Amino acid sequence: MKWYSQNASTILQQLDTSRIAGLDEAEAKRRLEQHGLNELTAKETEPAWKMLLKSFKEPLIVILLIATGLALASAAYDFFVSGDQAHAMASVYEAVAIVLIVLINSGITFHQTRTAQKSLDALADMRQHHMKVLRGSNWLSIPADHLVPGDIVSVKSGDFIEGDLRWLKASELQINESHLTGESDAIDKSVEPIDEETELGDRTNMGYSGSMVVNGNGIGVVVATGMDTELGKISGLMQDIDDQKTPIEKSVYSLSQKLMIIAGIIIVITIGYDLVKQLIQVGSISMDSFGGISATAIAIAVASIPDAMPVVLSIVLTIGAKMMASQKGLVKSLSSVETLGSTTYIASDKTGTLTKNEMAVTRFLANGQIYNVEGNGYTPIGDFIRADGGDTHSADYQRFLEVAVLNNEAEIKPDDKQNWRPFGNPTDVSLVVLAAKQGIKRDELLEDKGDRDIDIVRIFPFDSTRKMMTVVIKENGRYFSLTKGAPDVIKPLTELALIDGQKVDIQNASATIEESMLEFANDALRTISIAQREITKEAALNASSSELEQHLSFLGLVGIIDPPREEVRQSVKKLTDASVNVVMITGDHAMTAKAIAKQLGIIQSKDADVITGRDLEEMSDAQLSKRVLDTRVYARVTPEHKQRIIKQLQAHEQVVAMTGDGINDAPALKAADIGIAMGINGTEVTKDAADLILLDDQFTTIEKSVESGRTIFANILNFMRHELTTNVAEVLSLLLGVFLITSSIGPLMVLWVNMVSDSLPSFALGYDEAESDVMKQRPRDAKQSILANGMLKRVLLRGGVMGGMVFAAFVWAAMQGYSVAQSQTLAFLTLVFGQLWHVYDARSVKTLFDRNPFSNSRLTLAVGFAATSSILVTLMPFFNNVMGTAPLSMPMYVGIIIISAIPTFAISGIKKLVGMKSQTDSSQLTQLDSE
Repeated sequence: MKWYSQNASTILQQLDTSRIAGLDEAEAKRRLEQHGLNELTAKETEPAWKMLLKSFKEPLIVILLIATGLALASAAYDFFVSGDQAHAMASVYEAVAIVLIVLINSGITFHQTRTAQKSLDALADMRQHHMKVLRGSNWLSIPADHLVPGDIVSVKSGDFIEGDLRWLKASELQINESHLTGESDAIDKSVEPIDEETELGDRTNMGYSGSMVVNGNGIGVVVATGMDTELGKISGLMQDIDDQKTPIEKSVYSLSQKLMIIAGIIIVITIGYDLVKQLIQVGSISMDSFGGISATAIAIAVASIPDAMPVVLSIVLTIGAKMMASQKGLVKSLSSVETLGSTTYIASDKTGTLTKNEMAVTRFLANGQIYNVEGNGYTPIGDFIRADGGDTHSADYQRFLEVAVLNNEAEIKPDDKQNWRPFGNPTDVSLVVLAAKQGIKRDELLEDKGDRDIDIVRIFPFDSTRKMMTVVIKENGRYFSLTKGAPDVIKPLTELALIDGQKVDIQNASATIEESMLEFANDALRTISIAQREITKEAALNASSSELEQHLSFLGLVGIIDPPREEVRQSVKKLTDASVNVVMITGDHAMTAKAIAKQLGIIQSKDADVITGRDLEEMSDAQLSKRVLDTRVYARVTPEHKQRIIKQLQAHEQVVAMTGDGINDAPALKAADIGIAMGINGTEVTKDAADLILLDDQFTTIEKSVESGRTIFANILNFMRHELTTNVAEVLSLLLGVFLITSSIGPLMVLWVNMVSDSLPSFALGYDEAESDVMKQRPRDAKQSILANGMLKRVLLRGGVMGGMVFAAFVWAAMQGYSVAQSQTLAFLTLVFGQLWHVYDARSVKTLFDRNPFSNSRLTLAVGFAATSSILVTLMPFFNNVMGTAPLSMPMYVGIIIISAIPTFAISGIKKLVGMKSQTDSSQLTQLDSE
């Protein structure tokens, strides 16, 4: 129902309510049962047990659970059939170790998810609002959630609107709907019906849930509550949107599936080979031999899967989450930490995100001169500087400022923390702040100071018909009418203008005034004219507003804007240098949006392309698709438009982050790859939809988060490179043993390598600082495999060399007459120290010589612990029995440490030399070209 196009009597009849008596209690109760509470339906929270079980669905976890099943089956056979108690206990140890790995991974992921949700809940504002409602001819204050359609409500300045209303009475009523429309200006409300095609932001006879009354008072009839309100429709749009998988989730999931298939193939081939070999050698297959084959299969399964990958990935992402928290960014989802690092577009709302949502005078015309105003926000500090560079004299604009604050009912006050807070109409507040910067205050002017006596005689409030406000004052026995309003309305009513201290005919000043108006308008400044007129006592006491608002003397013109946040321009530049496109998507007017975008560096020219909501309505998806990659400003858009823009960018395989603070931003935040909400001024609906909450509401935090995201992803790649190299080495050494001799290392040795000597250093990689050029690189392709850019070749080369050396160590030991346990121990330590040397090479996409090996103290400690503990498990009897290790001689330990370093240093050194030669050749070619 388009209530805004109907007259009041028709609406009251359709809602079966009375303007005089409202609803009676019985009818209100019936409607409450019919429509439900006036609240938004919250998306059902996932139970904790479901959240925990989700982690067990990961492909890598599935493989580990299968390996656990094989180990337990082998143990059961040995216990109850073959009677091999030693082998049975070894299988039990294997099963227990694998289960512990799975539980640790799931526990960490579950804990982080729950902790982030609790942090979000702590941000929620649980305040219950009330509304003044006419029930049974009596005005009552009732909880807002008990409002029903048909209720007659009364509002005044400072009240929140808690349902969608059709206004029946509006007395100087102004509503701030910036949270819904994106406009920072308060909207004048009226009661007359308007056209059916009127857009939401221009429906002046409606009041929407979540808005706030900033001036005047009004009476309205409730036409919608709960999920039927405009706010509710937006909330419903959010719930209809599925959560997006982040790039790292997609990449790891894809890699996990491939690794699972590879592991399955290797296991099947290994088991098949062993069975065929057993059949050829013995002529039959016994259950005893099958137990040995299953042990080999378990070892290969564990070696094939980077079982520490989920838990280390969670830990590294948790490190990133804490890093962002220290920079005032609350991450709700672990996987969202790295998403900003691959973001190619940041689509931001204007009001409250790129701007302060604080109307401020930035320029004014007084006494024929234009002045630039320093300072932003509500703090009354800032100088006035003449635009032409001339000397500034306060007398030139003294009267102009006095009139601006005397014709004003707003004020600013410091709070407990000495932060200035506004009270009243935003435009009036901006004039109060302007005058206060010169020490001019309304209350002080009205105080009796002896030499100057000023009193307010009459007030004619602003209304949408006159578009002016007039105050009559008595000053030292003389009477003046002080008027402010829209320049196009005031100009025809003026006869004189104050120019260079002299009153001149308005025609002689017209060119200066019109030129200033055009200049201000081109910069998207909202303009207000200030004028006065000396009148008689009779006129002061009895004249009507129309009689007083003529024959005026023009004093000046102010240019007002919701100023950009001071830190945003530099952040936009840094993001642009990092090949991240910043896009403004706002409900504000096109000219204002373009001007702000130009100031912030989002666009470079005032001729840049701007797409409006009306343009979007007329565009097909194909037409929008052609323009969406190059458009940086969208104006007068609705929540549905924002989602459409996001989806078109995503259709071009772009990774999109959406920032905002208002309710109207929430659906787009949910639809984006990562949603970013403001923690201080953001609505609860928006925070709930977001993946990242900026606790300081600073756009700069986004830029820092992009760098953090890139750093974290680089560290994840370093971890993956190190982990996969180790897995290749393990699998290769085992396969060579299966096909040529016997297993070179046992299953529990493989688990030790994966969880101690591999995972601990990998975990420490999460604390590495970014490489110097991280913000000079292009965002990574979200569709690109983790193994791209030569990583697969690097993993196979280094893993192949390491695996070959491990197997060679085992063969050498066996040929020297060492026992199986000693030979496996030697191979085990060769693998451990090979990967501990390799972790320093994995820290950089270049070589180990390009980073200080001691710059990460946690890595140094982790490597030291892994090396020491790995040697100890070969010396301690308990581990000798459980893992099958055996002590070696001291020269053997030293030799293993030295020899295992050779492959890493050799390969990295060759790469370094080749790289240096390539750079030399490139510089020589450049020099020849220049010659």
